Amino acid sequence: MARQIAGHLQPIGSTRTLDSGSGVVKRTVLPGGLRVITESVPGVRSATLGLWVGIGSRDEQPRVAGAAHYLEHLLFKGTARRDATQIAEEIDAVGGEMNAFTAKEHTCFYAQVLDEDLELAVDLITDVVFQATCAETDVETERRVVLEEIAMRDDDPEDLLHETFVRTIMPGHPLGRSVLGTEQSISDMAPAALRGFYRRRYRPHQMVLAVAGNVEHKDVVRLVRSALRDRLSGSEAPTEPRAGRARFGRSPRLALHSDDTEQAHLMLGVRTPGRHDDRRYTLSVLNAALGGGLSSRLFQEIRERRGLAYQVYSSVASYADAGHLDVYVGCQPDRLGEVAGVVGEVLAEVAEHGLTDAEVARAKGQLRGGLVLGLEDTASRMFRLGKNELNYGRYQSVSDTVSRIDEVTAEDVAELARTLLRRPGGRSAVAVVGPYAHTDELPDELHEVMA
Repeated sequence: MARQIAGHLQPIGSTRTLDSGSGVVKRTVLPGGLRVITESVPGVRSATLGLWVGIGSRDEQPRVAGAAHYLEHLLFKGTARRDATQIAEEIDAVGGEMNAFTAKEHTCFYAQVLDEDLELAVDLITDVVFQATCAETDVETERRVVLEEIAMRDDDPEDLLHETFVRTIMPGHPLGRSVLGTEQSISDMAPAALRGFYRRRYRPHQMVLAVAGNVEHKDVVRLVRSALRDRLSGSEAPTEPRAGRARFGRSPRLALHSDDTEQAHLMLGVRTPGRHDDRRYTLSVLNAALGGGLSSRLFQEIRERRGLAYQVYSSVASYADAGHLDVYVGCQPDRLGEVAGVVGEVLAEVAEHGLTDAEVARAKGQLRGGLVLGLEDTASRMFRLGKNELNYGRYQSVSDTVSRIDEVTAEDVAELARTLLRRPGGRSAVAVVGPYAHTDELPDELHEVMA
């Protein structure tokens, strides 16, 4: 089993080997608390670098909702050394890819290049993240871009449904807010507020720099030291992983967003424990068996046997202190009641009787295969390194994860299903986007499915 050493307990300036398997994994904690973690993957010609910031939309005050995502856009507009065009030209000149994304609990800036161009990737990413000018003209330009992104989200019924559902199942909590913010919050956000968010939040001790590919750890550390110089100072320890228990407010459990769509879009689900709960592997197996693949109960019952929908799936969202398991179906509006009834029947059956041994075995095989096949490229490996370090403060090898999945039994799944799906009460929510003027027009099955 690989050693698991929490990053915040590792002495500043030290380097440790975390895994000596097929890809050697090492971690160095630099002055100021920045963690550099690499996975050497012999035989490839690429390298993927990601600078992870442990700040996301849940860290915003309501008046600056969307600031983390807005800032992610803004940092690419120019630094003290490069304007936006130069940034784009330099990465294009080596055939690389450079991008970023913002989530509820973190933001990631990443680049994928040939191994010989790693120095450029380190220089570009660190320049963008640490040296952005956040000029007022750029703030206004990106304000329009973010507002267009919100409009695009609102034109996609499935995206709009997801936002509506999350707001309903996590009421009164920052996790329930959209990563994009609102039209109002983005329109009102002052340049000074964005710059203040940047200065306060983008600190080395809240960051992880992860690299996977044909790289040597010592070379990566040398490049990072050279790029950041005096920013790597002080004795501040890395931020510890988030923990705690989220508290939610009260709101109606059924939400409708009226829209003139051809389909009715349904999402329903229950709140689940956060990612630090030991049952997270059991939850992954339950989700895979419910709606994670072509052989899943929901797919087989709704699409294959009854032909009620084209798209049906379940998914899990896990945060530090909470999460949710949800089911999505898109169907004809006049079939919404029947679809909701079938979903309810499937969930009730699993809550009452659990899953068969064959279903559990297939789900575990699906998870194992997806995990291993997903690590065939350096980008997937980098994402795994960065998220594990931020979320857990430790490294967990693929073999460790596979072992934890293999340990899940049908009895484990049945017990969790009973806990989550039998009489879910206030932990459940239902959201609909479709051509209905009022919730009174929605079929009775929706009101009954999570009663």
